[in-house]
Amino acid sequence: MTPKSLVIHGHFYQPPREEPWLEEIEAEPSAAPYHDWNERIEQECYRAVVAARIPGAEGRIARIVNTLESISFNFGPTLLEWLERKAPTTYRAVVAADQSSVERLGFGNAIAMPYHHAILPLSSPADRQTEIRWGIADFRRRFGRVPQGMWLPETAVDAATLDALASEGIQFTIVAPHQVDGAPADGSPGLFRTSSGREIALCVYDGAIAADVAFGTLLKDATAWRRRLLAEGKGPARRLVAVATDGETYGHHHAFGEMALAGLIESVTTEPGVRLENFASYLAAHPATAAVTLVSPSSWSCSHGVERWRSNCGCRMDTTKSPAQEWRAPLRAGIGWLADELHVRYAAAASHWFADPATVRDGYGAVVGDGPEVALDWIRQHALRGADEAAMVRAAEWLEVERGALRMQTSCAWFFDDLSGLEVLQVLRYAVRAIVLAGASAELLLEGFATRLESATSSRIGAPSGAEMVRSLAAAAHTAPARIAAGLGAARELMVELPEPLGYRLEDTGLGFMLVHRRTGWRQPFLIETTQTNVDLLIRLEAGWLPDHQVITLAEVPELPREAIRQTLRASLVRRWLNASESNRLRDGRLPVREAALLAFSRAVEALADDQGPDARRRVTDLAALYESYGRTVPFDVQTRFYRVRALLSPAQALLLEPVARTLGFTPKAAS
Repeated sequence: MTPKSLVIHGHFYQPPREEPWLEEIEAEPSAAPYHDWNERIEQECYRAVVAARIPGAEGRIARIVNTLESISFNFGPTLLEWLERKAPTTYRAVVAADQSSVERLGFGNAIAMPYHHAILPLSSPADRQTEIRWGIADFRRRFGRVPQGMWLPETAVDAATLDALASEGIQFTIVAPHQVDGAPADGSPGLFRTSSGREIALCVYDGAIAADVAFGTLLKDATAWRRRLLAEGKGPARRLVAVATDGETYGHHHAFGEMALAGLIESVTTEPGVRLENFASYLAAHPATAAVTLVSPSSWSCSHGVERWRSNCGCRMDTTKSPAQEWRAPLRAGIGWLADELHVRYAAAASHWFADPATVRDGYGAVVGDGPEVALDWIRQHALRGADEAAMVRAAEWLEVERGALRMQTSCAWFFDDLSGLEVLQVLRYAVRAIVLAGASAELLLEGFATRLESATSSRIGAPSGAEMVRSLAAAAHTAPARIAAGLGAARELMVELPEPLGYRLEDTGLGFMLVHRRTGWRQPFLIETTQTNVDLLIRLEAGWLPDHQVITLAEVPELPREAIRQTLRASLVRRWLNASESNRLRDGRLPVREAALLAFSRAVEALADDQGPDARRRVTDLAALYESYGRTVPFDVQTRFYRVRALLSPAQALLLEPVARTLGFTPKAAS
């Protein structure tokens, strides 16, 4: 029998979610019990696929394997940015898996991806080129080698995109079976020749098996999966069987899917005549020679080509409903118009600081994911001589404008069903940030963008239109530096330790603070004055960019400083009402804050039986405010204790507790 090669590919990606000013992801309640969806999927999938359990006797663990050492894979560069910072152990395992496959096969399992998840057939030629070059540069920085293959977002492809890949040295990409005509019957990659004479291999995965892995039952039975992969069809013997799915299939979409993958890997590696490899190693032994015809444009997730990302084609997530999706067209038109306008302005402005603005933009991809200070140093190195620090700030800001113009084309905004989704909000946040950084033309750009989104409307009653979303985001953007300064400054004043956010850093000047944008070098001194009330804070901010001063509440500052400050204020408030033993247990971590708060709350209510004075009453209302800050109601047992205490008091004494009663959820005595 002809030796058979198996390639299993996982496309690992998550929609970006970071707040574009602070560049931190804020809490996403739908991801509970985790902080956000990146964190949740890292726990359910990414950490699992690099440490998959293979069970042994009695259900115990026999081995733990990194499945990425055995399968072809790609990670979205924006996801790798997050993993590198927030899940470094998982990140290192991803990189190590590629190195291991190079040692085993001579070719790495990892392939590259355009930097942002944009639909390249809908991108301008310049944006398409930049996305590819940024993806290659980021891959080289992380994996230490030149990528041979590149995954296209949604496998969306046309002839121009393939020509752009080939021109950058990419040797192959992966497509669905309906995207090519004339694919070799033995499963081998086909060869596509572009109009410019370049060649690129198209690796076609088995659509039926991939669908049963992603949406069927194959991950429940590794033996059945193995049989499907190794089964002989009615036609010519298959030389290559390839499967491609979202990487999140393994562990997130299907619980314990990574264990099925690990079991499959173990079973096929011992199968005679079967080779588990990657596309690069297969192509090295079996170069693509059979010419194929491209179905153009096309993608793996839209039966109408690439219409899902520009029109109401009918493709949607929830097939039981028919939400109006006419918003897709004006959103695509508005984003395209804004990108063009920003690019023109960048070319004109950046010519003051760079000899070749287009080359600098393409080169920025080598450092954009390597930390903000690294990116800023790179900009300084590539600027024309004689540029002062203020000029460098504007040069960096204009490169951030270009970065925003690319980020706002992320395909996720169009993929889901409604304009009101988080993914649309995210690309509009990127767009507004880019507009604000554009400087003198910002107002004109904002109005032009908003006008084009007037007809983008949601199916949800009462949800804002695209234009209303843009204008609301613009209003919030103008106060973003002040709110960030207030949060970081108040944390420093209260000696609250914070992890340094990616967007800004804080410098103590002795007389006040300096807020510094880490990617652009923009800096502004400011003074703050804080007023503490229980578990809340009023922050009075004075700075050169504010007309006079601004008073900001704790609720208005970004989550990163806000929650750290709240936690400190909560602990301080609880500690005030604990006895010495409880305080020691709280400090040592043996008594959780919430449990300590309940102890203090209950004791404060019981103390009202003997003391109805203002201090005793304030103690109860302070602790009620603490519970409110947690988003929790007054505990049932506390309400019960209060009711029984008040029932034993004289009418005059009970009257003194009316404000406390209202705070704890009781109706006034007269009303009851």
